[in-house]
Amino acid sequence: MSLTLHHHPLASFCHKVLIALYENSTPFRGAIVDYGDEKSRTEFFALWPLGKIPVLRDERLGHTLPETTIIIEYLDQHYPGAQPLLPLDEALRLETRLWDRFFDFYIHAPMQKIVSDHRRADGGKDPLGVDEARAMLRTAYAMLDRRMADKTWVIGDAFSMADCAAAPALFYAGIVAPFSGAYPNVAAYFDRLTERRSFRRTLAEARPYFHLYPFAADIPAHLLIDDAAAAP
Repeated sequence: MSLTLHHHPLASFCHKVLIALYENSTPFRGAIVDYGDEKSRTEFFALWPLGKIPVLRDERLGHTLPETTIIIEYLDQHYPGAQPLLPLDEALRLETRLWDRFFDFYIHAPMQKIVSDHRRADGGKDPLGVDEARAMLRTAYAMLDRRMADKTWVIGDAFSMADCAAAPALFYAGIVAPFSGAYPNVAAYFDRLTERRSFRRTLAEARPYFHLYPFAADIPAHLLIDDAAAAP
């Protein structure tokens, strides 16, 4: 098999690429990176010395690709499926990239700040940074709520790379900074995302690892999807 995705089923940015792969039933081999295992860690750092997941390796074309947006654009170019994840129209492609960055920088990143701070010992916590992250999430939720008032997906009627970015960002952010109630259009959009088979399959694969997530007790029960509910 040409494609290998080096990832971890719990990692939110890995979810973004998995959703893209599952959207088009793209054949690939999954290689779980276990940073706690010396062999796994050594092999992965030999492939990508910066050590960040996910990384896609394409043996057929001889490419090693980091960064979720780059990976998805690469898949769309070299392994296209029935569901194009970037529109053909150049203006819409640019809009897709904009909203992809929006979710990564303004929802995903502040969510990770909150989670990482929770893991720190008391003496190393950053309450000001957490407050700033929560303020960023509120601003981003409000912007997204306005955006989704008349749209099914972020770019319109077609599921795109931007929605691949939105799903894990909103899943984890909604646990630490809930958006239901105050942002009804965001909540309705997230409900549509959770009905997408590609996302359900990704969550089902993450479920055995949810106990490692520090806010596991706060994951809504209906999102604890089992394998049978998300079978490909």
